[in-house]
Amino acid sequence: MHGGRGRSAGPRGLRRGDGRLCEPGDAAGRGGARPGGRRGGQGRTGSRGGLGVADVATGAAVTTDTRFYIASATKAFTALSFAAMARRGEVDPDAPLADWAPPSGVPADIAARITLTDLLSHRSGADNAPIAFRVAYSGDWTPEVLWRLTAETRPRDTPYGQFVYANSGYNLATVLSERRWGRDWREMVEDEVLTPLGMTATTARIDAARTSGAVVAAGHFGRIPGQPERSPLQKTDATMQSAGGLISTANDMAKWLEAQINDGRVGGRQVFPAGLVASTHAPRVAQEATFGPYVRAGYGLGWQVGRYGDDVLIHHFGNFSGSRAHVSFMPERRLGVAVMVNEDAFAGDLADLVANYAYDWFAGLPDIEAVYDAKLDVLIAERDRRRAGIAGALEARGKRARTLSLPNAAYVGDYVSAAYGTLTIREAGERLSVAIGVQQALADYLTEAEGLRVELTPFRGEGVVFTLDADGRPTSLTYQDAVFVRR
Repeated sequence: MHGGRGRSAGPRGLRRGDGRLCEPGDAAGRGGARPGGRRGGQGRTGSRGGLGVADVATGAAVTTDTRFYIASATKAFTALSFAAMARRGEVDPDAPLADWAPPSGVPADIAARITLTDLLSHRSGADNAPIAFRVAYSGDWTPEVLWRLTAETRPRDTPYGQFVYANSGYNLATVLSERRWGRDWREMVEDEVLTPLGMTATTARIDAARTSGAVVAAGHFGRIPGQPERSPLQKTDATMQSAGGLISTANDMAKWLEAQINDGRVGGRQVFPAGLVASTHAPRVAQEATFGPYVRAGYGLGWQVGRYGDDVLIHHFGNFSGSRAHVSFMPERRLGVAVMVNEDAFAGDLADLVANYAYDWFAGLPDIEAVYDAKLDVLIAERDRRRAGIAGALEARGKRARTLSLPNAAYVGDYVSAAYGTLTIREAGERLSVAIGVQQALADYLTEAEGLRVELTPFRGEGVVFTLDADGRPTSLTYQDAVFVRR
């Protein structure tokens, strides 16, 4: 990364180009864009670059055209799409759902109270866990299933108007909008945002991107030193969804950030009506939170609103099973940074470190190289701590006593939940495997009787607990706080 002051930018290893950037997690690769980079005037496109390997299975190098999964940074694209429709008068974002959405399973009292803005700013006080699970994790859905599952919308324990971050608001909004206007969320984002901006490499259609020959970064984990491993859970079309479902490149993210900094103006052309893009940055709900060095005070439409040091920072990050994205900009300094990393369990914080370095470098932070060398050392120490913790936990689980009372074969079968789908138990040698949709993993034992522990999402242990009938036969199980009945 080069900063424009005639010297190389980056702490030890980031600077030398010797692979040190990958060291905190032995991550496979990193792509990044830094639009802006000067005070005043129009934001401009600055540095873009890539480093490392996109996929250890192919050895493909990361370039500025490598497509990375941007996870929850997708929300800003979805929200801007709705804002564009609202600007044309096609939907009133502050009208109750009942006023514009076709009659659905959403309970009448909720549909009469909450608005599109409520859903997009995480203040609705409502949730729909089954839809969010199916579209992001299992991939077991059809439009008809999602429409039926609108009836699973429930009030949260927290009140209406309070910020509670979740994917379900975006998912519910796009299920309703698809039924209303006949466009799924992918087509909506393509029509409203990606095509106007010329972001031709950004897409929700990850399967087609892979088969087209484009280099798509795979998610990885740096659990073992020097041996980055591909995540067993990679995104597919079925799990690319409106709250986290785009892949993009450093080149395209430069356009996206230029649009944010310049209120819809890119390359000297006003792509969106003046005020439209800026309107999505305005907070719709308050919060008091910190995320690493960032202080968060509000949430707009697809954007976290806060500060980094003394500077306003509009930002959104995202991660999923080996992928991590940092997208942010400082409107007052007209500077933005996007960093995409294909390792998130042990080096995901590296994305933030790189972005912070760019901001601090342009701010003229004294002794920046020494400061960031020290920060990198802290990150490496944290990586090593995490590795040791994972290794210790894995060893401890391997020593657990078997807590199932019957032979493994007795538990084999399909277990069905109307809300969450079909969970399948199969024998895999001396162990049991658990699968639901595209997710599959070998199970360990819980300490609880008749219980399995499974990581259908890597590094997220969950329980599967069987219920036996009076004859001692497994008739159901509990997973995701839902009951699945044996078929």
